[in-house]
Amino acid sequence: MNSKLAFLDFNQAGFSIRSEEVMKARDEHWYAKTPYSIAVLRYEDANTLLKDKRLYQGTRRWPEHYGIKEGLLATWWQTMLLSVEGEDHLRLRKLSSAAFSPRTIEPMTPFFAKLANELIDNFCEKGSCEFMSDFAEPFSARVITELLGLPKEQWRELADFATELGYVFSVTIKEDLPVIEHGLQGILDISQKLINSRLGTDSDDFVGTLVKANLDGQKITNDELLSLVSMIVFAGFDTTRNQLGLGMQTFSAHPDQWRKLADNQELGRLAVEEVMRVNPTITWVSREASVDIEYKELTITQGTTVHLLTIPAGSDPAKFGDSGFDIEKERAPHFGFGGGMHHCIGHYVARLDMKEAFKALAARLPDMKIADGATYLPDSGNTGPTSLPITFTATKR
Repeated sequence: MNSKLAFLDFNQAGFSIRSEEVMKARDEHWYAKTPYSIAVLRYEDANTLLKDKRLYQGTRRWPEHYGIKEGLLATWWQTMLLSVEGEDHLRLRKLSSAAFSPRTIEPMTPFFAKLANELIDNFCEKGSCEFMSDFAEPFSARVITELLGLPKEQWRELADFATELGYVFSVTIKEDLPVIEHGLQGILDISQKLINSRLGTDSDDFVGTLVKANLDGQKITNDELLSLVSMIVFAGFDTTRNQLGLGMQTFSAHPDQWRKLADNQELGRLAVEEVMRVNPTITWVSREASVDIEYKELTITQGTTVHLLTIPAGSDPAKFGDSGFDIEKERAPHFGFGGGMHHCIGHYVARLDMKEAFKALAARLPDMKIADGATYLPDSGNTGPTSLPITFTATKR
């Protein structure tokens, strides 16, 4: 490995993926060294490596790295679609594809729009709100309850369990294990009841479609169903909540783009893509070499962890030129949903619900800006606001 390469210390307090240090490293070379091996910094290299089937999902052994090799979390983690590789991964994706298809998800569009406006009604006349608790969290959780056919009143319970399970990505995972497994057990119990309620029925809703999935005589097993549904509850809530908050942060810094979206709702689709290009909640996508891989001048040895940094790649001038935030521009695909075999299976749901959310928010919250007191998760790994007070011109519907 080149000794002159930049070293990016992911463990340093306050380290940020979007820092000048990272962008300078990108200008100098296509990758940099890190405490965990290498970080890929440029768009074309990230795009190529994400599609390389020899690179497995990099977080599949995450709990094991912290000595958690048995128990509820360890078992569940290994059964998740994110952790399954090869033919089993392809089989599960094909079996579950109908449930995630536009045919299944598109009819939910009116609900997404109605929900967004219903939540905005609660605070639009005040001229301010705490966006994460007043909108992002209930919106994300109620999208999941609607998708899965759960009572809407259950959103708070679901959100609390998902928040507890979210501690799995903390470096204090071992100390937090009781809380993590409490959240996981709650999600598993909800998921199992849902599956049981669809078994033997003709239901063609999301869970019913999963239960009935059949590929050349192969069906999803009960264990695989439980793993899929529970993963949807967790991943669908956490990432959408964070991404909505980061979208508001981005638009607050670009009020001209907020007005464009308010005036032209057809820009909703591009707004989601542009937000996720410049300010994704997933700041890096991890992969692990399953064999020795020769790439350019580098040998990526088996077992090496590779972090593909979404923010420097998404603003790479070699790919995007002037990469300023502009919701009227069609761009090359971003990496906010990962890529390759492990491209997020729920991306269509997330794209559609966030499109309706941003459209409603822009139309009804003029002059929106972030107020003092916003707090954020560390700007690396999975990030987003923990508190996001916003102000806007008070309006009536």
